[in-house]
Amino acid sequence: MDDKQQPPDGIVLTEAQQKSRRQRSIAIALALGVLVILFFAVTMVKGPAVLVRPM
Repeated sequence: MDDKQQPPDGIVLTEAQQKSRRQRSIAIALALGVLVILFFAVTMVKGPAVLVRPM
């Protein structure tokens, strides 16, 4: 059989759904990046003593 004539298996997203998924992925990536920068900044403000603490 010719593979070009068979319908694709699974869910096929529309253009609007693909665009929405991409925008959501970018928003999650940006939020994660901001969180990483925030944690880094807080660590730098506290200074290197944050790693030297009694056990």
